[in-house]
Amino acid sequence: MKLLTVIGARPQFVKAAMVSRALRARPNVHEVLVHTGQHFDETMSGVFFEELGLPRPDYDLGVNGGSHGAMTGRMLVALDPLYEAERPDWTLVYGDTNSTLAGALASAKMGVPVAHVEAGMRSFDRAMPEEINRVVTDRLSTLFLAATETAVQQLLREGVADSAIHRVGDVMYDAVRALGAAAEARAAILPRLGVAAGSFILATVHRAANTDDDACLRHIWQALGAAAHATPVVVPLHPRTRAALERAGLPAAGRGPFIVIEPVGYLDMLVLERNARLVVTDSGGVQKEAFFFGVPCLTLRAETEWTELVASGWNRLVPPTDEARIQTAIADALAAGRPDSRPEFFGDGHAAERIVDVLTAQRRAS
Repeated sequence: MKLLTVIGARPQFVKAAMVSRALRARPNVHEVLVHTGQHFDETMSGVFFEELGLPRPDYDLGVNGGSHGAMTGRMLVALDPLYEAERPDWTLVYGDTNSTLAGALASAKMGVPVAHVEAGMRSFDRAMPEEINRVVTDRLSTLFLAATETAVQQLLREGVADSAIHRVGDVMYDAVRALGAAAEARAAILPRLGVAAGSFILATVHRAANTDDDACLRHIWQALGAAAHATPVVVPLHPRTRAALERAGLPAAGRGPFIVIEPVGYLDMLVLERNARLVVTDSGGVQKEAFFFGVPCLTLRAETEWTELVASGWNRLVPPTDEARIQTAIADALAAGRPDSRPEFFGDGHAAERIVDVLTAQRRAS
């Protein structure tokens, strides 16, 4: 069996590393790894491959920058000849990025079945490019590899056959379990930043809806700066956010306990998440990782695809439309602390093995 895996963004590198490791342990399975280039610099891409033990890609398409449509279109053009050359049995895609959509579209047009990891996720906000990517990818998929029971039920409501849906758990939880010890060995990042475990807020901002709107970005940035007067705030700054801050005339560097740093590798990010008192983010993956570590999260969005986390009290939503509202939400989340229980929404840390079991079962059935 030959699988063509299409990835392009940091969260996908994490997921693919776990599944690739499980694939390499199986006989007669060959993976062709394609990196679209969506996250392309060393801090956003190269360091993740190194830390995660992810094989260097067989193909690097070098597609980055431009609008969503332009980026996706260039990826499609670059993928077409790969399908002609490799003739895979399946395409494996992850999540909800432009790379996900391009991989699913290219595969469907070439008559290659698609297996979608994190199928069934929905925020129900069609203004989010990620939501469009999720929905279209699921319409093109043959196998639906769902992380949670909520996702399974959503797919059933949308008319997907029960036999095509497999609740496998969350591959990001696999990664946290597998690499947590290695991350702790790098805990020197805390003294380097001058913060103690449990004493700081970790904040990440990168979503286009926040970075491309000067007003939203200003509300977020000023609210984080104000929160730092009471609790240190650490911000690994995404390149997109740094550029957006410069366009908006906002300082791209923090002062005193408002600690703005360059993007960090996966292991250092795990250390920061595990040791934060509160996580403030607009990232879907960081919401989950905070939960895995038992750290409360505040999400700078009006909605989330991980609705279980909101329902259980581990995540709070705050639309970034008002600085005072964000400040109040941060103060309330700090005061509330951790909920009493942490349900096992995301499986047992063996999602990658289940994904490979499902895929190899397709080979036997064909």
